[in-house]
Amino acid sequence: MEQPALGPRRRHIPARDITALQAFFSIFGNIALVPELGTHYVECVNVVSIKRLQEFWARHPKAKPSLSGWYKIVKAAEWTSPQDIRDQFNSVDFVSDNRVIFDVGGNNYRVVARVSYTYKQVLVKFVGTHKEYDDIDPEKV
Repeated sequence: MEQPALGPRRRHIPARDITALQAFFSIFGNIALVPELGTHYVECVNVVSIKRLQEFWARHPKAKPSLSGWYKIVKAAEWTSPQDIRDQFNSVDFVSDNRVIFDVGGNNYRVVARVSYTYKQVLVKFVGTHKEYDDIDPEKV
C-alpha cells in the first residue's frame, strides 16, 4: 500500500528513526527541543585546565578543599563583567588581558586565570602558593 502525501510540512518518519527517538527519550526524558517564549537559559562558566588544579593539590593535599571549592563556585558562575567577579569574591585583583588573581584558602594559595566573558570560559594559567606567586609575573604566565 502506498503512503499518502503528507504535504510540505510533514514527512514520513521511518520505523528505525522512531525507534531511535524512543530510545533517546527513554534516556533523556521528555525534553523540549523548542524553547518556550520567555525561557531564560543560564550559561555557566567553563573552567579550562582543571588539570593544573589537580596537579597542584596532588603536591599540596591541604589545598584540595579550598581549590575544589573555588572550582565549584567558578563553574556555577554567570559572570558578564569584572564587577560580577568582585561581587562574588572579595579578594581579587585584575591585571591586563582579562586576567584575574584569586586569593584562595585564606590567602595561602593564588590562582591566576584568564576570563573570557563572551565565551564564558576561565582558563587557569597559574596555581601556586603565595610564595610561588611572588616569583612570577601574572601578566605573562
